[in-house]
Amino acid sequence: MLVSATEMLQKAKAGKYAVGQFNINNLEWTKAVLLTAEENRSPVILGVSEGAGKYMTGFKTVAAMVRAMMEELNITVPVALHLDHGSYEGAYRAMEAGFSSVMFDVSHYPIDENIEKTKEIIAKAHAEGISVEAEVGAIGGEEDGVVGNGEVADPDECKMIADLGVDMLAAGIGNIHGKYPANWAGLNFDVLAKIQEKTGTMPLVLHGGTGIPAEMIQEAISLGVSKINVNTECQLSFAEATRKYIEAGKDLEGKGFDPRKLLAPGFEAIKATVKEKMELFGSINKA
Repeated sequence: MLVSATEMLQKAKAGKYAVGQFNINNLEWTKAVLLTAEENRSPVILGVSEGAGKYMTGFKTVAAMVRAMMEELNITVPVALHLDHGSYEGAYRAMEAGFSSVMFDVSHYPIDENIEKTKEIIAKAHAEGISVEAEVGAIGGEEDGVVGNGEVADPDECKMIADLGVDMLAAGIGNIHGKYPANWAGLNFDVLAKIQEKTGTMPLVLHGGTGIPAEMIQEAISLGVSKINVNTECQLSFAEATRKYIEAGKDLEGKGFDPRKLLAPGFEAIKATVKEKMELFGSINKA
């Protein structure tokens, strides 16, 4: 069964490792992430943006698919189904559809409005055993239409949001969605250390996990990051493996055009990427 992300992230924070959130886009993505988590005995968070949810015909479809797949595959590790960068309306729809965790992203609003709206989401979510992620300081780049300028979070504002009772906090520290440019300045660990100091035992979230050097990931975990989001890297590995299959003419051999064969290299590439990240994050055998 699905669980909230609260307990798995509290354990990660105490154990100095991070749980990966791997965004899902269809059946292949979901199956690859779930099987890799089970094979490596790692807790895992399945992230779904509002755009991806719409693509998969709605949050109800996504929740039903994930639950059925977990049962059919006999998945026993902790799994949270999490709304990524949710709007106010989107958070409510995801909770009603059966998601076990939601991110309410109002980082682009003034802090007072952020606080009031977050309070409402927390009240409903916690009454139903659903975990809540909030954000302070926008994450740079664009993901499914959600655009951020990459503002670095104010540690005092982070404390204000953390004190509301959220279960995890995403704080902008120079991280961005998508590929990192060559002139990227890196993560701001001074700000992260101050946020950690202000928020105490609150699990912190690092968005834009694709492309951040391993040593920076490890430093971030040591400073309280307990959840790391990965999306672009799985998309890139899937695309590369699928391209190689087609360019080699494999789809023209026998029944190589069968989607079960055509998508298989990309599926295996996602599994390899997810395992690599779980090893880096330190979550293997932590289920």
